[in-house]
Parts: sequence; structure tokens; C-alpha cells
Amino acid sequence: MIYRLQEYVNGRTQLAEGPLKARFKLNIQYVMSLTNQNLLRNFYLEAGLWSYSGNGGTTSASTTNKDGPEHWHWGWESPTCELRGHIMGHWLSAAARIYAQTKDPMVKAKADTIVQELARCQEANGGEWLAAFPASYMHRIVEGKWVWAPHYTVHKILMGLYEMYKVAGNEQALEIMIKMASWFYRWMGQLTRDQLDELLDMETGGMLEVWADLYGLTKAEEHRELIYRYDRRRFFDALLDGKDVLTNKHANTQIPEILGAARAWEVTGDERFRRIVLAFWQCAVTDRGYVSTGAGDDAELWMPPGHMAERMGVGQEHCCNYNMMRLAQVLLRWTGNPVYADYWERRFINGVLAHQHGETGMISYFLGVGAGSKKNWGSPTQHFWCCHGTLIQANAAYETEIFMRDEEGFVVNQWIPSKLETEWNGTRIGFSLTQNGQSGLYPLNGWSVKGMTAITRVDIPSIPVHRPDRFVYDLTVTCEQPSDFTISIRLPWWLAGEPVIQVNGIPYAGSFKPSSYCKISGRWNSGDTIQVAFPKRLIAEPLPGQAGTIAFLDGPIVLAGLTSEERRLSGNPEAPESMLIPDRERNHSWWNPGYYRTKDQERGIRFIPLYEVKDEAYSVYFPIEKRL
Repeated sequence: MIYRLQEYVNGRTQLAEGPLKARFKLNIQYVMSLTNQNLLRNFYLEAGLWSYSGNGGTTSASTTNKDGPEHWHWGWESPTCELRGHIMGHWLSAAARIYAQTKDPMVKAKADTIVQELARCQEANGGEWLAAFPASYMHRIVEGKWVWAPHYTVHKILMGLYEMYKVAGNEQALEIMIKMASWFYRWMGQLTRDQLDELLDMETGGMLEVWADLYGLTKAEEHRELIYRYDRRRFFDALLDGKDVLTNKHANTQIPEILGAARAWEVTGDERFRRIVLAFWQCAVTDRGYVSTGAGDDAELWMPPGHMAERMGVGQEHCCNYNMMRLAQVLLRWTGNPVYADYWERRFINGVLAHQHGETGMISYFLGVGAGSKKNWGSPTQHFWCCHGTLIQANAAYETEIFMRDEEGFVVNQWIPSKLETEWNGTRIGFSLTQNGQSGLYPLNGWSVKGMTAITRVDIPSIPVHRPDRFVYDLTVTCEQPSDFTISIRLPWWLAGEPVIQVNGIPYAGSFKPSSYCKISGRWNSGDTIQVAFPKRLIAEPLPGQAGTIAFLDGPIVLAGLTSEERRLSGNPEAPESMLIPDRERNHSWWNPGYYRTKDQERGIRFIPLYEVKDEAYSVYFPIEKRL
């Protein structure tokens, strides 16, 4: 396949110190806090190894479980829950990605041990089947009997094993996948096409994607056959016919199927799969529209195109948010169109970050945008919702979206402080992306020598009087020797005017427009710098289907008004500064983006970034009484 952009492997890009690196570390702490015994308990139970100690021998159940059931995994990982075992796949995926970035031997040892134990469970199950539930679940769904998402759960396990092999280099993980594929190949070979179509309409999970991933590794004909057996033709063909087959359907059933179609095109070259993906994006995003966070779903269901005012319920689901970000990244890679990077940024800032508690690291399954919304936080071991799993994946993975490469050179897609070490035509090249002057997208929320100096010394230029109206970043190049290449930098959709771009302190002239790339070509030397200043403004974005109701954004940051009820504001939506003014703009030695309060309104309301809301009641959308 020919892609416009190429990703770097996991771990090549490293997050710089700051708020996002702190979230990454918080995620590591949680991932490593989950014990092997708890993660494996249901697999041991299904394999008849309940009392297996994990160190080469067996013990009594009372010894194995001496920690007591109050410390076990419950909720959706309970032994009585049909979805049990799904968190294992997410955990393996997160561990693999964490190891790729940190090279922490403790993370690798823990993950390798768990893979080894899963292999033991597979062997005890007969050598092929591996799950925390019996294979009879699969037979039941063929018979049309309800089971809670066995394909979904198996997909997660296989996904985690694939990433343990692909990202963390664990050969045993691939062996387990291949044996599991043999079970499915034999099982599905007994079904007619009509039976397969009925089965896929009932439940498919993301099985198409894992079989495509596996075929991409093995090129085995039986793995290719599994791809086509999981081709959900009734859904895919309707998309190709231009029908809206999404409204009121379960969103996170369909997005993984489309990710599978995307991967199927990449490994088979079958153009039909590519057309399916493009048709889905047209139906799910382009024609449907979305709320200010980027979501087209509420309460796990797709909302009607352009009519979302009636669906201000519990809000978007984190799994949908994460999987749509994955799909946007796929389409960015295929097309090189920065619109997909814009979409990814919107859902990252107002999805991944907003769904996670910034102090505990826990997940909010749903994220509402209606009046009086409130985040409902999960717990470390008592819930294990599906979103619990995508949370630990998402916060272990977003470094791969920052830098990419094309035929001309290097591409900066996301403005996240980080470092990249790579090469170009045999020469070692490096990039360091930093926020400048504490005016980046995320507050530094900590003291620094530079920040302290700025507020104590009088013989240096003073800091601005008020919060800057722009985000400023520095990109520094290192080269083993002078090299010719192009650096393409994404100019985001929310630009409020001409960006200021300087190369080694010299203004760079060009034609700049939002949602495009600025391409800077030349001979680069170590120490060369590009500084970009993106002007931003307060934005009033209407709710699809109800133009008189708006959400406020500070550049790309969705703002949440701290109120537990619907409040009508008066002002001019085309001049949102008529309703909001900056609030608490400075905190010691750093600026606070996204802090506002109402101006000339019946009642005062504070606004903060949606990603900073913890336990407060809030509203994102406000009806506006026009006052010119």
C-alpha cells in the first residue's frame, strides 16, 4: 500500500516533562498496580488452574487467594460476568506500549510472565481455545442465544497479544494467536454463509481487525480466509450504497468493524475495504456532524445527522472517542489530509483528557455536554467497564500521533511537547518540540527556573500584562551533518489569524490557512529552530440542529460552565467575548488557558476547560438570547 504519511514505531517519540507526561506516569502506576493473580484469575478458573500459584507449582485455593476477595477484580471482571477477561487485552496492549517508551524491565517482565501464564491456560484448555469463559459461548451465539459479547472479549485478548508481539517483541504471544486462529478457522468452517451473516449481525467485536493483523504477519491463507469470513456484508454493503445505517445503532459495535475493514485493505489490497472506510467516515462524521467535543454519539448510540439537541443525555462514550481517534489517524496516514489530525486533536483534548480524572487517573465512562452534567468516576478494581480498558490504552499510546514522515521529510501533526530521534538518508536527525513562555496548550502547573526568573528579575523583558492570545511552540533540530529535507507543520483549524512562523529568528513568509500544512524546505543544521505562534480566540460553536444554543471554546479547548442547571446567556454569538471575559488568567509563574467567567449576565458562572472538571456539575451548551 502507498500511504501519504508514515508513522514511527511505538517508543521512537518520547513525551517531554509536563502535564501530559504526568498523565502518562499516572497511567503506568495504575497499570503496574494490577496484580498478575487478579488479571489471570478468571483464565485460571476456566482452565482448571484456579489454585495454580504461578511459580511452577500448585497451592490450595485458600493460599492462592490469601489477599481476600475484597482485593479481587469485580464489576465487568467478576467471575459471574459474561464479559470477564476483556481487561486482559487492554492491559497487555498498554503494557507493551509503556515498555516501548520506557524500556522499563519490570514492565516487560510482568507482561511476559502474564503471556506465559496465558499460554499455560491455553494448553490446559486443549491447546487452542483461550478466554476467561468457555467456548460454549460461541456456540450459543450461533444458535441465536444471547451472550454478552464473546467476540468483543476475544478480540481484546488477541489485540493485546498482537501488540505484545508487534510492539514488545514477545514471540510466545504470536504463537498463542496462531493457535487461537486455528480454533476459529475450524469453528467457522462449519457455518454456511447465511449462518455467518446472521452471526455477524448479532455480534462481531473487532475480530476482522485482529485477523487482518495476524495475516499481515503470517501471510497464511487460512488467516486471509478468516478476514473474509468476518466481512460483515450486510452492514458494509449498505454503507457502500450510501444508506444511513448508523442512526440509533450501537456506535462502538460499528467503529471496530470499520477499523477492521481499514486494516483488511492494508494487508489484502482489496479496494472494497477502503471504500467501506471512506463511506463510513462520510456517514458518521461528514454528514452527521458532531458536538463540540467531536462526538457523534450519545449513550453509546449514533445521534441523528444534524439533530443532536434532543440527545443531550449522558454523553459520549470513551471507547467511541478512542476508536474514532484511531480511525482518524488511519485516514491521516492514508491521505495526508490535516482535517483528520484536527479531528484527532479535538477528541484528544476534549475526550481522552476529559474522560480521565487528573489526580486519580480513573475513567468516566460517559462525558456529557448537556445542562447539569456530571462525571461518574470508576474505581481501580470494582468496575472495569469497557472504557476502563481503552483508558489505559489511550494514555499509553498518543505519542505516535505527534511526528510522522513523508517522501519529503518530517511532519508535525500534534503540538504536544516531545522529542523524536530518527534518521534521514542515513543521517541521524532529532527534533525537540517545546511550548514557549508557558503559553502552550496545557498549563505547566509547576514551577520552573525560567518561570521564577521572569517574576523576580527586572533586567529582562517583562512578561505580558494579560494572558497571551496565542499558543507558542519551538521546534529545535539536531543533525549529525547538514541535511536537506522538508518540515511540514500542521496549522490547526482554530487559528484566529495569521500564524507567526520564524526560522532561526527570521520571519517565514508564506500563504497560511487553517487546516493545512506549512512546508518549510531547506538545508538543516544542528541547532536550527522553528518557532510558531498560533493566535487563538474565544469561539462560540452552535449545537447541530439548534443554532441558538452554543458551546464556548478557547481555541481547541471546550469550556465547561460550572452550573448544575440550564442557564440562558445574552449576547452576540458572533462576538463571544460579549458574554465571557478571562478569569484567573495567571497562577504564580504560568498562565491558565481556558479560564473565563460570564460578563453582564443575570448570574455569574465560571468556565474552565472540560478536561479539568472533576466532581463539579457543569454545562457545555448554553441557549443564547441575542443582544447585539
